[in-house]
Amino acid sequence: MPMAEIPLCVWRTRGQSFTFRGQSIRYWTAGQGTPLLLLHGFPTGSWDWHYLWGPLAQRYRVVACDMLGFGDSAKPVDHAYSLMEQADLQQALLAHLQIDQPVDVLAHDYGGSVAQELLARHHEQRANIASCVFLNSGLFPEGCRMLLLQKLLLSRLGWLVARSFSRDDLVRHLTRVYGPCTHPSESVLDDFWSMLAANRGTRVLHRLAGYVPERLQHRDRWTQALQGAVPLRLIAGAVDPLYGAHMVEHYRRHVPTADVVLLQGIGHHPHTEAPQQVLRHYLAFREPAQGFGSLKVARF
Repeated sequence: MPMAEIPLCVWRTRGQSFTFRGQSIRYWTAGQGTPLLLLHGFPTGSWDWHYLWGPLAQRYRVVACDMLGFGDSAKPVDHAYSLMEQADLQQALLAHLQIDQPVDVLAHDYGGSVAQELLARHHEQRANIASCVFLNSGLFPEGCRMLLLQKLLLSRLGWLVARSFSRDDLVRHLTRVYGPCTHPSESVLDDFWSMLAANRGTRVLHRLAGYVPERLQHRDRWTQALQGAVPLRLIAGAVDPLYGAHMVEHYRRHVPTADVVLLQGIGHHPHTEAPQQVLRHYLAFREPAQGFGSLKVARF
């Protein structure tokens, strides 16, 4: 199946907008069939999914947005950003698109925490989630490791760190979480910076970083939601220093009959580092009868 790249300049032309609580949100949708909601990570945006977008749209109705404070969506300066509100945003987007059937979710990093909140709401009968696949996400706060950047953004000087944040800073921190042979090109790094810098996004980085303590606040409720709510799979880049093999061990301890795919040599961004593998294992999870296989654990 082709894994053609969608250039960021083209991706942006295909976006649409809707208003969420007075703020403009950019979103994308394509394909037909059962709805598949894609949730991006920190600190970029939905363009992260561009390798998988076309292949997934051939099978499902894919939906993604730049969450509030990210990408090309609004980035209000004095806003109290929250994972809870981002989950509200996802439900508002689905309502805007008149999607009221069960939704499958594919989530990465920050989006994984939003997905956990949606799973908790499903457990509480306030959302309708059919399945969820996580890519390298901080599912258990006791297993999370933070970059120096995250620690600085959470400090009392976080506002100053955010305002002085540059492309060089982004490159320095991002390249530390990739696999040894899968580093992004300078062009991709330019595009990551373009998403972050849009709408003067560096001004809100320290506010967005509040998701780190928020994970701890909701830890028990979110862990309970992982235990038998809907079909789950974790596809993890093994050498991710943030949420790699060590997070997989936490997942196995807390999730009965854990369904895990561990990608050797892959870092924090498996959907851009190894999109062919991610696609294959995602389809194996969704469509095992189609011959994609259904291994509980795969190592490469």
